[in-house]
Amino acid sequence: MRLRHRLAALAVALVATSAVVLAPATTANAATNTPVIFVHGYTGNASNWTTALSVFRAGGFTKVYTYDYNWAGSNEISAAGLRTFVNQVRSQTGAAKVAIVNHSMGGLVTRWYLEELGGSQYVSHVASIAGANHGTTFAGACLINISCIEMYPGSLFILDLSDGDETPGSAKYASWYSACDGIILPYTSTRLTGATNNNVACETHIGFLTNTSVLTQIRSFIAA
Repeated sequence: MRLRHRLAALAVALVATSAVVLAPATTANAATNTPVIFVHGYTGNASNWTTALSVFRAGGFTKVYTYDYNWAGSNEISAAGLRTFVNQVRSQTGAAKVAIVNHSMGGLVTRWYLEELGGSQYVSHVASIAGANHGTTFAGACLINISCIEMYPGSLFILDLSDGDETPGSAKYASWYSACDGIILPYTSTRLTGATNNNVACETHIGFLTNTSVLTQIRSFIAA
């Protein structure tokens, strides 16, 4: 009888121990359960996000998606496509909201979706990496494409975005930018009013895409 009582006590202790161990895992799963959509920039495609996808998956994110669009076309059309893509991901996963990580011109595609197409209600986090959020004079080299015309500072596209809230809705916003960018000119164009703007000591425009330190910071930002 005494042995039976000891075994029962041991079983209770083991269950309690298991509960303590499992609690943090449940919290971690909830934090990384948000679908994350990666939006590339000018001349980009899904392959730009190879390192980012690895970093996010290593951190427990399993619902990661890349949005491809015609980078030579109008950013307004690309933003409409992003709206459709977000709705598809939400329908597929059952998630109320998604997180968006963008790079370069993908910042403009994202901003138009959020500010002009009502997308902010469906987004929990926005991380802009070297985003052309207020345009870049570098776009003067590719004005043959409507996307570059829209990306040039002072364009009607940029002016329309300037009229609204740069961080609409309840989403959390953050940006990462650097004086060594070389493509986003001025490099401060990436910063958004109302966002947490992170100045990276020295990183190139393309280098951001493989900067695991920055990508890990972004992963933590979305998981928070």
